Amino acid sequence: MAFTMNTGGRGSRRTRYRPLAEINVTPMVDVMLVLLIIFMVTAPLMTSGVSVDLPKTDAQPLNSDSTPLTVSIKADGSIFLQDQAIDITDIVAKLQAIAQSNPDRRIFVRGDKDLAYGRIMEVMATITNGGFTKVALLAEQTAAPQTGATQAPATSAKPAAPSPRN
Repeated sequence: MAFTMNTGGRGSRRTRYRPLAEINVTPMVDVMLVLLIIFMVTAPLMTSGVSVDLPKTDAQPLNSDSTPLTVSIKADGSIFLQDQAIDITDIVAKLQAIAQSNPDRRIFVRGDKDLAYGRIMEVMATITNGGFTKVALLAEQTAAPQTGATQAPATSAKPAAPSPRN
C-alpha cells in the first residue's frame, strides 16, 4: 500500500489520506503487446493485388524511388489495374488519369506464367503506345534476393510493337 502511517510520538497529529498519484503501466503494456501482435498478423494480409503465378528469374531487383502502378494479367487473360478489373481499351486512359499525365511514371506488368506471350506483349504495347516510357515486366526471384524483395522487374526496355496480322 502506498500511504504513510503515523505511529505517534512527537507531532502525532492525525494526517489526512492523500490519493496515490502513480500510474500502473502493466495494463498499458499488455494492451500495447496485444495491438502489436494484431498488427504483425494483419500487415501481410493488407497487401493488395491480384493473385498471379509469376515466372521465376535470376534478375536483380531495380531500386525503387516511387510507388509504381501495377498491371496484372491473369491466366485467363483478364487485365487488372492495381486490383480493379479493366478492359484493354480503357487501360491507357485510366493510367494517364492515375499518373496525372506523367509519362515517366513506372508501370509494372505482371503476367501469369501460363499466359500466352502475345497477350502480355499486347498489353505492354498498348501501354507504351499510350505514351508511357517506363514499362517493366515482373518476375518472381528463384533465390533469396539480397534486398529482401519478392518481386523484381526483369527488364525496363520498351517492348516491341506486335506484328500486324494479315
